[in-house]
Amino acid sequence: MDKNLCAPTPPMGWNSWDCYGASVNEEQLLANARYMAENLKDYGWQYIVCDIQWSEPCADSQAYHPFTELCMDEYSRLIPAESRFPSSAGGRGFRPIADKIHALGLKFGIHIMRGIPRQAVHRNTPVKGTSATARQIAKTYSICPWNTDMYGVDCSLEGGQAYYDSLFELYASWGVDYVKVDDICASNFIKGRPYSAPDEVEAIRKAIDKCGRQMVLSLSPGPAVVEESFHLSQNANMWRITDDFWDRWDLLLDMFDRCKRWYTHVRPGCWPDCDMLPLGLMRLFDKNPDGTRGRYTEFTKAEQITMMSLWAVFRSPLMMGGDLCGNDDFTLSLLTNREILDINQFSTGGHPVVDEKNYKLWACTCKDGQTAVAVFNTGDEPVKSTISLSLLGIEKASARDLWAHEDMGVFSGTIPVSLDAHGSAVYKLTVS
Repeated sequence: MDKNLCAPTPPMGWNSWDCYGASVNEEQLLANARYMAENLKDYGWQYIVCDIQWSEPCADSQAYHPFTELCMDEYSRLIPAESRFPSSAGGRGFRPIADKIHALGLKFGIHIMRGIPRQAVHRNTPVKGTSATARQIAKTYSICPWNTDMYGVDCSLEGGQAYYDSLFELYASWGVDYVKVDDICASNFIKGRPYSAPDEVEAIRKAIDKCGRQMVLSLSPGPAVVEESFHLSQNANMWRITDDFWDRWDLLLDMFDRCKRWYTHVRPGCWPDCDMLPLGLMRLFDKNPDGTRGRYTEFTKAEQITMMSLWAVFRSPLMMGGDLCGNDDFTLSLLTNREILDINQFSTGGHPVVDEKNYKLWACTCKDGQTAVAVFNTGDEPVKSTISLSLLGIEKASARDLWAHEDMGVFSGTIPVSLDAHGSAVYKLTVS
């Protein structure tokens, strides 16, 4: 089956990393799933993704515990820690959680690290479907620089492909719909390679295709390199074009350049990924001096709108990072603006029109054939400016403000705009 069919539009969901780090548990996953079902599902949000370290019993923060003991089955495959995911007991894995999420009309995703557990290699445990053992297929020199859990896999060996086949056979039995594979996408210039593990990407693609269940394949971290765009698009549905993205203006400003490099590679089933949306209540793994946990995003409201506007017109996947249950009204309004979400899901041809130091303009074609424009003030002071319609090949058009949900009237030649510092606006233009 064509792998692009499982992600014809940019995936929309929630990922546990920004709010729970490595420590997310079953109760937290299901609470966010219930919130999504009640408040966001009707707007297209559907994935609930359990991020890293779900096999670690003692995970308690954003930090990784070096060389920690992980929960693993007899075939060298990591399984959920029962202490954090009690419904997984008795060999049930993530199936009970997936069933509950599916019953809500949503889809379930997990994070994995590429490779095979180091503890499997040290114990020389079997690999299902082959006579090979973990030690025989491991590339012990291929390690992640920031996590000590895994060794790479030699996919030139029959046992290497069999290992990945057995992983995705297991995930299919759990009802997994989305897999985020980490330590596989970013450049590795230390080893002189522009792409960390293309052989393991291909092995994972083959394993998904064999497992009998459609799964979105997301590759992390970034930045991926444009030179590998063909290989990425042949194997994955989404891939990170940045390292971890947090709520800092310098990172958001930098994203304009990243989107400019990647916009020609956006197409159905193949989505360059700007990473998660650090909105709302985050970092619940951090304890505050008053005993409370977490904090709200440090982006200003204008910056939050700018982020959503850029992600929309570029057509990045939308993965909410904050705790959904802690959403305030403003955060919820960002995630439920149908007109902006329609740009993200159904527009075509998003591209930069103007790219100046403090003024940027993107345009795209809406699903009804009309033009939408996103205008950005990347300067540190509010500005009054204009959008030149001639740059869009338009003489006269009526304009609708998609954030304000207001019709603005008919304009000839230019459209005046007032933008906050780091602010933006998105207009849909109907040619008169």
